Amino acid sequence: MLSVKPWRADAVFFFVIAQIAFVFWGAMTLGVLQKIGLTGFKHDDDLGTLLIGTMSFQGATWILMAIFFRLHGIRLSEGLGFRNKNLLRSLALAFVVFIVILPVAYGLGQVSTILMEKMHWTPKKEEAVALVTDASSLVSAIYLGFFAIVLAPVAEEFIFRGVLFPFIKQLGYPRTAWIGISLLFALVHLSAAYFIPLFVLALALTWLYERTDNLLAPIFVHALFNAVGIVLIDFFS
Repeated sequence: MLSVKPWRADAVFFFVIAQIAFVFWGAMTLGVLQKIGLTGFKHDDDLGTLLIGTMSFQGATWILMAIFFRLHGIRLSEGLGFRNKNLLRSLALAFVVFIVILPVAYGLGQVSTILMEKMHWTPKKEEAVALVTDASSLVSAIYLGFFAIVLAPVAEEFIFRGVLFPFIKQLGYPRTAWIGISLLFALVHLSAAYFIPLFVLALALTWLYERTDNLLAPIFVHALFNAVGIVLIDFFS
């Protein structure tokens, strides 16, 4: 079961505010660079634009994650779960969860897409996967593949499962932690077609974290989910 996390309210508040500040900084910087027409930042799929867009959110999270753990006297390897005594068992359970949740999530995604098309809405791919499959150059595709499979899963699992879920749960709101954080996870991916699948995925990842008390378990599933998504969309779309 999930152990009690020693997250201080001031540290969580600092993390959230800093995360928002980095995102706004990235958006403002991109706006200025695109307005002056600087090479590499003119279009949404230019490498410079992609770098600032990803680094101002998920990239910044890696920095904030190290600071957050340090504020609590926890080493990064320990916080992520590398030193967990049940590491192999946790990863094995994670793989089972991945095998179960993959067809469920993609089945729900197909149903959502069909319903949206019937209502004459244009479905949008899940953001991290879409960035890779729509990349305009090989360099961009390689970087975004690394982003989708490594940077994004670690950053997002740290935010939603590692910090927000246990913090809200320990405040005495377990149901809000489960449902609210899962809804937020689905919302930030900005894809109506995959909102329900991502919500279901988030619930599964939360259950896995609760069961294993190891953040590497949901990170592993999240990374595999994105990797398979890239392959499926790239080869079958």
